[in-house]
Amino acid sequence: MSQSLKQQLKANMIAAMKSKDKPRLGTIRLINSAIKQREVDERIELTDEDVVVILDKMLKQRRESIRQYTEHGRDELAAQEEFEITVIQEYMPEALSEAEIQQMIADAMEKTGAQTMRDMGKVMEILKPKMQGKADMAVVSGLIKKSLG
Repeated sequence: MSQSLKQQLKANMIAAMKSKDKPRLGTIRLINSAIKQREVDERIELTDEDVVVILDKMLKQRRESIRQYTEHGRDELAAQEEFEITVIQEYMPEALSEAEIQQMIADAMEKTGAQTMRDMGKVMEILKPKMQGKADMAVVSGLIKKSLG
């Protein structure tokens, strides 16, 4: 059986400590901290799917930070966020292709009988758990709107 994401993160953290890779170590510690925080808050043991949700949220936050930093000419801060994104993405599942996304949208629309924009919630409800961390849900949302519009 392959390692869980948490085991992989722990092993990579130790490797980063040994190789004195401080930027990478810092990012892995941020990830572990977010995982631990949720486990303590909710008194649960997170699964790989739960960890992917956390990582996805961290990626969204960093993309937003990059946008704000570049708008205000803070390129060094944007570069740090870019680096963190590259480390976080190493733990994400493989991204879905555009064709796979389109097929999943078509299947979900058929399954729910979606016809109008009012049905968008039903479609998203089916797709979100399947696509979490594998596709940018803002892009997926736009594709669904186009299909329903």
